[in-house]
Amino acid sequence: MSAFENLERFGVEIADQIAAVTMRAPPVNAQDGIFRAEIVRIFDALHDMREVRAIVLTGEGRAFSAGADLRARPDVSEPGAFPRHNRLVRAAFDAVLECGKPVIAAVNGPAIGAGCVLALCCDILIAAEEAFLSMTEVDVGLAGGVRHVLRFFGQSDARLMIYSAKRITGPELLRMNAVSACVPRDRLMDEAMSIARAIAAKSPLAVEAAKRSFGLTEEMPLRDGYRYEQSQTVALSRTRDTKEAQRAFAEKRKPVFKGE
Repeated sequence: MSAFENLERFGVEIADQIAAVTMRAPPVNAQDGIFRAEIVRIFDALHDMREVRAIVLTGEGRAFSAGADLRARPDVSEPGAFPRHNRLVRAAFDAVLECGKPVIAAVNGPAIGAGCVLALCCDILIAAEEAFLSMTEVDVGLAGGVRHVLRFFGQSDARLMIYSAKRITGPELLRMNAVSACVPRDRLMDEAMSIARAIAAKSPLAVEAAKRSFGLTEEMPLRDGYRYEQSQTVALSRTRDTKEAQRAFAEKRKPVFKGE
C-alpha cells in the first residue's frame, strides 16, 4: 500500500519534484494520535523518495494547526500512558526535522502550541499576513516547546511567547527574523512553491548534505561543526552530480541532476 493511501488527516500531492503536504483535519487541524501517526508515515516516505526534492507543508481551512487535540491527551492515572503519548509526539516532530528533504512551512493561519512547534520543525517558514504563532500551554496549565522556540527566537521574545501566550503575527514574525517572508494569504502558496522550485533545481545530494549539516552542527562548537561540513564537501566532490554542476557552471547551462 502506498504511504499516501487512506490518509484521514492529510492530503499529499507530488508534481515537478515537489511534495505539497496539506493538513486536512477540520475545523482547525488539531493534532491527535491519527494525525501524528500519519505525519510520521508521510515524512518517512518522502525522505526516501528520490523523485521528491522539496516539501511544502500547509493547512487546509483557516488554521495552520491549532495544536494538540486536548480530548486525546493521555489519562495520567493509566500507567505508561504518558510515555507512549510523549514518544509519538516526539516522533511526529522528529519526522519533519529529520526528513532529508527541505520542508517549507506555509503558515496560512493560526499555528498554536503543537501547531507552532510543527511549523518551527520546518526548515523555512513563510507566513500569511494574518497568520500567527502562539505557545498557549500556560493557558491550560502546561509548559512545553521551549527548546523549539529558542531555535527561531531571541531569548526575550522566546520567554515572552512561553510566559504570556502572546500571539505573534506575520508582520511581527518577519521583523523578528523568525520567518523568511510575510505575504497576503492569496499569495502564500505561490511564494512557498517558488522557494520549493528554487531548491528542487539544485543538486539534491548537496541540498540533503546541507540539511544534515544544519541538523548535526546546531549544538557543535564552531571548529567541530565546520570540520563536519568539510567532510560533506569531500564526499560530495566524488559524486556525479557535483561534477555535473561544475561542468554546467563552466559551460553556462542548466545542470541535469540524477541524485548520483
